[in-house]
Amino acid sequence: MDMMTTTTSAKVAVDPIVLQIVEGTLNSIEAEIEYAIERTARSPMIREAHDYRVGLFDRRCRKLTGRSYSAMPNAVVRDFPPETMRPGDVFLMNDTYLTEGSIGHLPDLCSTVPVFHDGEVVAFIQAFGHHDDIGGRVPGSMPGTATSVFEEGLAVPPIKFYDQGVRNEAAFTIIKRNTRVPEMLAADLDSEMQACLMGARRMAELFERFGRETVEACFQAILDKCRDIFADELLPKIADGEYAWEDFVEHDGLTDPKLHKLALKMIKRGRKITLDFTGTDPQSAGPINWPADYADGAFLIKWIAPILRNLADTPERAAEIDVNEGVCEVFDVIFPPKGTLITPEWPAPTNARSFVLLRCLGLLAGTVAQAVDGRIPADQETIRYTGFFGIGRDGTPFLSREVLGGGSGGRWYADGNDAIHIVPDSRNQPAEFTETRFPLLVEKLALRVDSGGAGYRRGGLGYEKHYRALVDCRTIVTADRVRLGCYGVNGGAAGQPFCVTVDAEGEARALGGLVDGEPVKAGQVVRVVTTGGGGWGDPLLREPELVARDVTEGRVSPDAARHDYGVVLTIGTDGVAIPDTNATAALRDEIRLRRAAPLSMIDRGPGFQAILRGEGKPWIRTS
Repeated sequence: MDMMTTTTSAKVAVDPIVLQIVEGTLNSIEAEIEYAIERTARSPMIREAHDYRVGLFDRRCRKLTGRSYSAMPNAVVRDFPPETMRPGDVFLMNDTYLTEGSIGHLPDLCSTVPVFHDGEVVAFIQAFGHHDDIGGRVPGSMPGTATSVFEEGLAVPPIKFYDQGVRNEAAFTIIKRNTRVPEMLAADLDSEMQACLMGARRMAELFERFGRETVEACFQAILDKCRDIFADELLPKIADGEYAWEDFVEHDGLTDPKLHKLALKMIKRGRKITLDFTGTDPQSAGPINWPADYADGAFLIKWIAPILRNLADTPERAAEIDVNEGVCEVFDVIFPPKGTLITPEWPAPTNARSFVLLRCLGLLAGTVAQAVDGRIPADQETIRYTGFFGIGRDGTPFLSREVLGGGSGGRWYADGNDAIHIVPDSRNQPAEFTETRFPLLVEKLALRVDSGGAGYRRGGLGYEKHYRALVDCRTIVTADRVRLGCYGVNGGAAGQPFCVTVDAEGEARALGGLVDGEPVKAGQVVRVVTTGGGGWGDPLLREPELVARDVTEGRVSPDAARHDYGVVLTIGTDGVAIPDTNATAALRDEIRLRRAAPLSMIDRGPGFQAILRGEGKPWIRTS
């Protein structure tokens, strides 16, 4: 059977105990590879921030595990037929247009290792990490004003990096020559490749133990289980019909301010959903494009399908549902013609593709919200990269990169989570790490008060982090949701957007979301505040006791308690807030009378109307 086919093979009876062992072993292999990378990698982005992913695939390039998202081996198989592969081979790639939708921007170098049994390829192990620098115009390889991929760094189409255990030294030399951190990049690649080779040995042991027929039958059963859970358990929550919505990226580094539209029509029929992105805006001149229209949209499907887990009967059940290649049988994708934000043509720049990639999550969630009367979480935090570069006090260059999280959206059953990250298992850099490696002081790391959108269930809070520069240097920023907050759902309010200011102790100047190298003087403070999640439900229905608790804990200010939630508080000398029941009821009645219209299903926040009016400045809440 062709390696690339997604046709299911004939059913083979599977012993349920063996199936459990195989499934558990796959999860263990994936976790072991990730732990090995974390312990042996060198760069802060991978070792500390955990911005890397591992994937296990069958010989048909179908993802088997649901523990994390990953790239795909399709492009490797396209260029190197499996019958030509040998034990010890390792393949490397990062080209955003030649990796079948696996890689979105050039810092994500991806290693692929084939697994052998009886001399034949039976599976693939893969790892990709966000490397600190792969060349290009700006340190960090993410120029916010790039107009082509040629400014973004070294592009590597699928190549054989190890041939039967022997490294291609010429290719290795070229890659190291094109990065500003050659020792760090070399160590990270060694870490990822050796971890994948270790994983391949573990996978081969599984085939040796149970035999190829049994293991592949288990693989199929694992994929079928995912498909059936989505088709039989989650999709019935959505009535058959057509639903549409649109969301926006609000800047691209070159044409601020402008709404770049992503359009989606969702067609639900029985056990199938069709996602039609026709109507999406043309590709941007700036680097926010994302090439998603490869491999029948397999990466896109696996990326956004987890949104539907929110339709499970309970949160506990939702947490049990993994997403693997089986979910691709539930979705069809209709892409617009080439030349849009999600179907860009080479050499359109893509380094800030996370803007569009993450909006696709919110796009599906907003569409589903229309279909299920708002029983879907509000919009969540977004990925943003911040950092500094320059010459340290010892006279050597330095590059500090960090990915900061934010708040998740409120849900019908609970508030959003504070200071999380959409990338599983990722984390911010510890202050001690930053201060020992770079000429920076972390003077504050806290939750950002009032950043979560008001709602019956409040949005989670974002970060507030202050860095004091110890030398003259430059700061770099790649961030979405600078003007548009994460939207609220079912009457909930949008959360506060992202913002970076320089010199928080003086007359602070706000930076945009795509900054290639803003000067920072020694002694100045860079203040980073990240997005809060959207709120869910009418804020006037939130229990006054919960609002009082939020004020006592410093999550909500007394002013916001009054203006957003209609709660009148008495704050004792011990700092504990107590709601005034009668005054609160009267104030809430007054606020309801002042409302000009019913609360909307989706609240985009004041930044949306500001952009429509042509106002370019980011929205920053001052109260």
